[in-house]
Amino acid sequence: MSVTTELKPDLAAEKARVLAQIRARRAEFTALRHVPVDMVAELKKIGVYRAFVPERFGGDGLTPSQFCRLIEDISAADASTGWVASFGVSATYLAALPVDTYAQIFGKNPDTVFAGAMFPPQPAEIVDGGFKVRGRWPWCSGVMGADIVGAGIKVSGDNSPLPRVAVMPRSKVTVDETWRSVGLSATGSHDTVVEDVVVAPEWTFIRGGKPMMEDRVFHYPAMALAAQVLAVVALGTAREALDWLHGDAMRRASITGAPSPGARPYVQAEYAKAESLLMGARAAFYDTIDQAWEQMLTQGAVDRQTHVRLRMVASKAAHDGAEAARLAFVLGGSDAMFTGHPLGRCMIDAACVAQHAFMGEGTWTAAGATLFEQPTVPGFP
Repeated sequence: MSVTTELKPDLAAEKARVLAQIRARRAEFTALRHVPVDMVAELKKIGVYRAFVPERFGGDGLTPSQFCRLIEDISAADASTGWVASFGVSATYLAALPVDTYAQIFGKNPDTVFAGAMFPPQPAEIVDGGFKVRGRWPWCSGVMGADIVGAGIKVSGDNSPLPRVAVMPRSKVTVDETWRSVGLSATGSHDTVVEDVVVAPEWTFIRGGKPMMEDRVFHYPAMALAAQVLAVVALGTAREALDWLHGDAMRRASITGAPSPGARPYVQAEYAKAESLLMGARAAFYDTIDQAWEQMLTQGAVDRQTHVRLRMVASKAAHDGAEAARLAFVLGGSDAMFTGHPLGRCMIDAACVAQHAFMGEGTWTAAGATLFEQPTVPGFP
């Protein structure tokens, strides 16, 4: 029942090797509270960070659907690693940088890893050479393996409701290892601290702003894609939970003499419901992404209604994935209560995905407001 991602033939075996390594080491990642640099290097080998980089810069030029399927597979091996890998999407919104800056980043290294913390935007002083950046930003997922780091800033005269982001080398940023969480515990989503770093204007961009290049993927709705690559982590995590439950039920007999789990009618019924929930979420998710991409190819843009649906299916994937993982936990019985049990870990990881602001409860209100042509929040279509 595992998900299969379409990769170049020479990468398929490499991907299988990397996924096996992730599964074998995920307890280590949890203890570290981040995915270590050597594993980030392994993710680079299967194209995670060059996925959306145009081929002229040495990238693979994947479609949104192809990338999401790759992240789903990684998340089925470990949700935290899938979450960190999802930020390979950064190559799309960094396209709002000037073209020369983008070329400096990805032309030199198409596998460049970006980590960013946007909120709260911190005031930046205008000085000779650009903007003097200082402050603290929480939730910088993947920063421990990053090459460059972005920080949200406020600059006098900026009128955009979206944040401006200053990009700087990782060496200019101090990481305060604050990340201690019950779920997604190895994402290394620590605080970043910057002390008076001057960032040139051409190394800043508006998050969600107009891309500076004409590649089709850069005109796919950036904020919708940012939500999708995170939401798919819940789908992969739910897949792991249901596969574990199925395998356990097929091989295990009850210690009380009761029928094995797979022979119990309530387990059969609830497992089928959970599978159907996950199937429906995946179908809506990928069908809508593929429809939007087809619009890009044939019309040059995604229409407003489809744009809203992209956000809706991301929220649905996150919430339905979390519910499917919860159902698997319940069916796991009392054993699932113990620390470190796969079903408990999957349930909490998937629930944490659904907590993210891009897929939280407020996104349903924003989608509904848009469908009724009412005012909605900045960054929503």
